[in-house]
Amino acid sequence: MTSTHIDVSAVDLAALGAWMDAQGLPEGEITGVAPVLGDTQNVMVRFERGGRPYILRRPPLHARPKSNDVLRREARVLAALRDTPVAAPRLVAAQTEVQSELEPVFYLMEPVDGFNASMGLPEPHASDPAIRHRMALEAASALAVLGQVDPDVLPSFGRPEGFLERQVPRWLRELDSYGRLDGYPGPDIPGLRETAAWLDANRPAAFTPGVMHGDYHFANLLYAHDGPRVAAIVDWEMCTIGDPLLDLGWLLAVLPLSEAQIPGLASPREIVDRYAALSERDLSAIDWYAVMACFKLGIVLEGTYARAFAGKAPKDLGDALHATTLSLFERAGTIMRDSL
Repeated sequence: MTSTHIDVSAVDLAALGAWMDAQGLPEGEITGVAPVLGDTQNVMVRFERGGRPYILRRPPLHARPKSNDVLRREARVLAALRDTPVAAPRLVAAQTEVQSELEPVFYLMEPVDGFNASMGLPEPHASDPAIRHRMALEAASALAVLGQVDPDVLPSFGRPEGFLERQVPRWLRELDSYGRLDGYPGPDIPGLRETAAWLDANRPAAFTPGVMHGDYHFANLLYAHDGPRVAAIVDWEMCTIGDPLLDLGWLLAVLPLSEAQIPGLASPREIVDRYAALSERDLSAIDWYAVMACFKLGIVLEGTYARAFAGKAPKDLGDALHATTLSLFERAGTIMRDSL
C-alpha cells in the first residue's frame, strides 16, 4: 500500500490558492510542490506559499466509497488534539464540506521534522543501540500522553459503552465474512477459538474511556532526526473513544515484528513500566490487551490472505501475512500461558 508515485498535477493549485485566501492564510505563489511518499493510500503533497510550508492530505485519486469520511474524521481528530500535548501533526485548515462526494475532502497541516523508522534508520539511530532501545520507550511515553487527553475533546465520537465486550464478537464476525470470498477455504489458525474463549473469560470488568489511536505501531510514528523522541503520531483514521490500553497492547503485539526494522528495542516489561510511570491507568490486565491486539491484528491480516484466494491481492503477500497471523496467535498463546 505504499505510495510510490503521486501525480501532483492532480491537485488544482489555482483552486487551492483561492481556498487558502478565503481561509486567511498567507498569500502568494504556490511553489516547491512535491509528493510525500510513505505507507499510505492517501495523497500527500508538500508545498510552500507565502513563506510557509504545508502538507496537503486528500483521498486517493481513485477514491473508495468512504474516503471522504475518513479524511473528515482525521481532520476532526487533529483539530481536537491541536491544543493538547499530544505529538500529532498540527492542523492548519480543512475543507470538509463539499458539494458532491466526487469532490475530495482535504486538509492542510504543518510538516513534521521526522522520519518513519519502517522505511529505514538514519544516523545516529542506525549505529547507536542506546537510541534504538529508547525509541520504544518514547513510543510508550507518547502513548501515555494521548491516554491522558479528556475524551470530551471529541464529543459523540465512538461508542465507549460496551467497547471491550464488543471486541471479540466484532472480529469473529469479520473473520466469518471472509468466507464470502471465492476460493478461501476458511481460517486455519491454531488457537483461534481458545484465544477467543480466553479473552471472553478474562476481559477486564471496567475501564476508563479515553482517546485511542486505533493503529498504534512504529510505522505510524515519526521520530526526531537527532534522537529517540517521537516527533509525531500519524494516520489517525482509526481513532476513537475507547480503551487506550488497547493501543498499548497493540504496541506490545507488534514488538517482535518491529525488531526486524529497529533492532534492540526495549522489552515489553520496560515499555509497560514506562507507560505506568506516566499514567494512572490500571495495568494489571495488560496481558489481556496484548492478547486482544494479537487476536485483532491476526484477523485483519488474514483478510488479505483470503482476498488472495479470490485474486484480489497478490498471493505472495497473502501468504506472508498469513504467516504473520499464525505468529501473532502463537504469541497470544505464549502470553496466555505466561499469565497463569
